[in-house]
Amino acid sequence: MLKIAFFILLTAFPARAAEAVGFRHFTLSQGHDRTLDVAVWYPTDAAGTPVRQGEDDSFVLQPAIADAAIPHGLHPLIVLSHGYGGNWTNQDWLAVDLVRHGYIVAAANHPGTTSSNMNPSVGARLWERPRDVSALLDRLTSDPVWSSAIDASRIAAIGHSLGGWTVAELAGGRFDPDAFEKDCRDHKELISCGGYLALGVGRDETSRAALRQSLQDARIKAGVTLDAAVTRGFDVKSLAAVKIPMLVIAAGSPVRDLPAALESRHMASLLPALTTRYVEISDAVHYSFLPVCVPGAAKHLSGPNATICDDRGDRESIHKRTRMKIERFLAKVLHVKG
Repeated sequence: MLKIAFFILLTAFPARAAEAVGFRHFTLSQGHDRTLDVAVWYPTDAAGTPVRQGEDDSFVLQPAIADAAIPHGLHPLIVLSHGYGGNWTNQDWLAVDLVRHGYIVAAANHPGTTSSNMNPSVGARLWERPRDVSALLDRLTSDPVWSSAIDASRIAAIGHSLGGWTVAELAGGRFDPDAFEKDCRDHKELISCGGYLALGVGRDETSRAALRQSLQDARIKAGVTLDAAVTRGFDVKSLAAVKIPMLVIAAGSPVRDLPAALESRHMASLLPALTTRYVEISDAVHYSFLPVCVPGAAKHLSGPNATICDDRGDRESIHKRTRMKIERFLAKVLHVKG
């Protein structure tokens, strides 16, 4: 276990716990092939009937009050980044709980690597994923309505799988395609290597240069990764220089293609020990960080989605333990009082 010591001096304005969870959905255009589908959950005092938000019939998705009034006062902001083939619903189980602790939570679908847009030519531009998060922050912190509710000094990012890679990039990690491809020759079994190859990442020097650039966003004051993938390509010096607190959570159940020892634990060992906490959820597998599956959903899944409902432990219990660890971490580093 890595030692923890967080030395962040931020102004402590307590977030007020939510009476209810509000929800808004909008799009954000970044160019002809980069329109972000955005969801925002937030505390609200508005009356209304919470309804299920999202369209994935495989998962138990969380209810919220659509278009409810946005709260007064400043709230810390959490931005979520989904994994390869995922979407903004994937961590709604975490989002609504964070809202009940006083946070505003936003998530965007990453074009090319989201369930509604799996275009390899777009998805291969991995460097666009951190830029999506930065663009969303630009929108929320400049919009007159949202900016009046967001404490821009207390922003954190949370990502699952490839979303964990995205968060590490935003924290200051820099990707080295040469090192990653060399490592994949020694670890061909890793799903990160197969996905990288399938997408066609880094096929020309322009793309490789874009992958090497710094995509750090200084507005993000803390990061959380959930069973991060594609981590073995980070430049060692760049991870050692990350200045924000990081909580690295791994699925602890042994698997061959995404083992904690070669992904999350490896990345955590390269991050600064004084500001990094590493945790393994012993009975979790990679997909345990997705929503709870509806009864019988597994019977109708096939192909890449065939195992998303498979668990070694109880998913609801795994979510509860994960939420507790994240909430304690965020409360400490963002100075949030429950």
